[in-house]
Amino acid sequence: MASQGTTRIDELRGRIQKDPASIAFAQLADEYRRAGRFGDAITTARAGLARHPGYLSARVTLGRALLEVGELDDAYRELTDVLKQAPENLAAIRGLAEVHRRRGELPEALEQFKNAFELAGSDPGINQLVRDIRRDPGQKTARSAPHHGASAGNVGDAALASADGPDQARARRVSAYLHRWLEAIMAERRCRLYPA
Repeated sequence: MASQGTTRIDELRGRIQKDPASIAFAQLADEYRRAGRFGDAITTARAGLARHPGYLSARVTLGRALLEVGELDDAYRELTDVLKQAPENLAAIRGLAEVHRRRGELPEALEQFKNAFELAGSDPGINQLVRDIRRDPGQKTARSAPHHGASAGNVGDAALASADGPDQARARRVSAYLHRWLEAIMAERRCRLYPA
């Protein structure tokens, strides 16, 4: 029996075969991406964008698929193009934050995270991004990070507390900066929501 994702992919492929100019390519590309078929997602998105270059959600899907295959420069271009036209596109912001994080550009990743946090508030996906940014990638400390109580203030503290060395010291500084920054945003929100 075919899975629901495969059935949906087959249905969308059929629509595109009947009408090659259909905008269903964007949905098909996203279904491929969700199924882990990143090459198919990239090919489908690029082919559809050749006909519909202004379709922003397809550009986001393309950027996210490129990110998954490690084509960071191309992903960066696609996602920044989306943000030039739609500065509040949360998926593009989060994708761009991940591009910066994978490049080791923590200040830029944090800036994108700030934008996402301001748009979405307490979102589980953004909380995961905080955890990823706050721990030093590739270090053994990542496995000791807490997986419960994922508030902005306590994420990754246990992992960072046991770390040592120059990379871990940098991760601690970034963590402290991020904690202060998030506390300031939350205090500002409380002031706006509950003025004295």
